[in-house]
Amino acid sequence: MRALVLLALMATPAAAFTPPVPGPAEVTRTEILSPDSTTLPIGPQTVEGREGAITRTAWRITPPDGFTTLSLVQPIRAALTEGGWTLVYDCETDGCGGFDFRFGLDLFPEPEMHVDLGDFRWLTARKEAAWLGIMVSRSPERGFLQVTEIAPGGAPLPTTPAPMPDGGSEFEEGSVPLDVAFPTGGGALAPDQPGLAPLRDWLDADAARGVILVGHTDSSGGREANIALSRQRAAAVRDWLVAQGIAADRIDVEGVGPLAPRATNRTEEGRTLNRRVEAMAR
Repeated sequence: MRALVLLALMATPAAAFTPPVPGPAEVTRTEILSPDSTTLPIGPQTVEGREGAITRTAWRITPPDGFTTLSLVQPIRAALTEGGWTLVYDCETDGCGGFDFRFGLDLFPEPEMHVDLGDFRWLTARKEAAWLGIMVSRSPERGFLQVTEIAPGGAPLPTTPAPMPDGGSEFEEGSVPLDVAFPTGGGALAPDQPGLAPLRDWLDADAARGVILVGHTDSSGGREANIALSRQRAAAVRDWLVAQGIAADRIDVEGVGPLAPRATNRTEEGRTLNRRVEAMAR
């Protein structure tokens, strides 16, 4: 089992924290906001506002078979304790508050940070004047982790996350909305899809490339039905790519329903924008 090395548990209050994880991991997004403010849960239905230099970093992890969110969070807990951090709040899914808890947090959107609403864990930790908020979740094959670090004052934390690949396509740099349109309640695609040609050509240029497709819906209808529909939309794009000669095992499919809107659901224009599929290199 290959694990990331635990680094940077320094003695100063503003020390960065790099979490240990079981298996290869890549940074999907990082940002530094200084100064800024956010909220951190410190107990059941209890949050506190924090100000300072805020660093957010998300990772996508490829753990060994049989992994769980508990197996992902246990080494992080141990590293925090060893590094002198105090665990202020430690909760799991329903104990955290489920849906409402997750959407009260400042997390990156899909697919940079995926949160399974039925399987996630949260840690809040403190070390002198510095604070950490850590979200751990999973998809069937991958783990997802976001660390929010809050340092007092306005100086950014000395965090040095693993770099994103240099150069390359927009698909390697973040989540890209694809040029396809779906009717309300619909998940099928016509054979002629010129808007998908850039993604097909990018995959066709290198057999080692893979992609994650994440389907989305507007807010019309029930949440569970919309999540199923969003996955159907992502699967329709996958099927189109497979028909174009791209191997199916190079394409992962996820669906998040209405949980990550791009626009308001109060107008037809906004609902149309929210019925989409986004792509990102895996």
